Amino acid sequence: MDDRPTRNVTPRTVAARALGVGRPSLTALTPSIDMSATYTRDHDNGYSAGRVYGRKDNASVQQAERYVAELEHAQEAMLFGSGMAAATAIFTALPPTHIVVPSAMYWGLRIWLQGASRYGHDITFVDMSRLDEFRAAVRPGRTGLVWIETPSNPLWTITDIAAVADYAHRAGAQVCVDSTVATPVLTRPLDFGADIVMHSATKYLNGHSDVVAGVLATADRSELWLRAKDTRDQSGTVPGSFDAWLLMRGLRTLDLRVKEQSRSAAILADRLSLHPAIETVLYPGLPHHPGYATAARQMANGFGGMLSVRVKGGAKAAIAVAANVQLWRRATSFGGIESLVEHRLSIEGEGSTCPEDLLRLSIGLEDADDLYRDLLQSLDLLL
Repeated sequence: MDDRPTRNVTPRTVAARALGVGRPSLTALTPSIDMSATYTRDHDNGYSAGRVYGRKDNASVQQAERYVAELEHAQEAMLFGSGMAAATAIFTALPPTHIVVPSAMYWGLRIWLQGASRYGHDITFVDMSRLDEFRAAVRPGRTGLVWIETPSNPLWTITDIAAVADYAHRAGAQVCVDSTVATPVLTRPLDFGADIVMHSATKYLNGHSDVVAGVLATADRSELWLRAKDTRDQSGTVPGSFDAWLLMRGLRTLDLRVKEQSRSAAILADRLSLHPAIETVLYPGLPHHPGYATAARQMANGFGGMLSVRVKGGAKAAIAVAANVQLWRRATSFGGIESLVEHRLSIEGEGSTCPEDLLRLSIGLEDADDLYRDLLQSLDLLL
């Protein structure tokens, strides 16, 4: 800290130095933002504070990482500039290997994985909710990674994390779980045997639709983890300090938001399943959902704030329903405080396996009765 008097220098120097380095308040309730891109050396030429350059040493980023690590019961966490950056860091850090991934998963990553052969990887897509199909796809001694997404987006299938992790480990593979939808409020994949957990922090972790970020958290500092960390640091795929600060702000209400959004989603799923214009409701909290028992075992505090409905009448009817709502926002993404509705096939486009009649619903913090009435008036137009 260098805030010595500067009476013997010119005003230009005083202005440029801003009294040296700002001293953070020891009594501040809200975390400060570390905006520095670089850090000073000690008199002995060392870095006793442990920070050299802002790309990998930013204090705000590191604080957010510690926050997520604590939530996930992880040894360490690593923040990225987007969920895709976090996910692809794992695949690019792997030496060429066989990888098993779910056929029902986030479309953006699925598209990226279809070109993963450029990294020497052999990718097998399977229905991860079917353990027999998963086990048949694993090649003991040759499969290096198993990727899980549960609940999956946008079909909300459920994968048994503990069963998959146990079999994968016995075959010599590591397991990474995309837990964006569940969040650590509902599921902590590392507690079920996963090696790494991934989140698009843009979604529930931030929760306010004003940050694009991703995060990985690990059970231990494995060789894969250290390579992924090198990949991030060398490629510079880190978020800015203000984004890290916004993420921390969002995390402070994560538990309250996710529990309330899950409660509202369950109410809407129950009611919508009875509407004559709805073919089916996809939500793991419904007892008839094929993954209900597994979800009940590995999800605490609710079944998530996301659900999908398949509308009778196909794509035209589904798009009409989305067009006639008033409280719901028609936008992509999910996990924010505003409720969103999206005709998912319109986003995914050609090659998508998403049904054309499917609407994806992200439940926000509005009153559940108000949200239902808004959907009801739109659905009733189809009858």
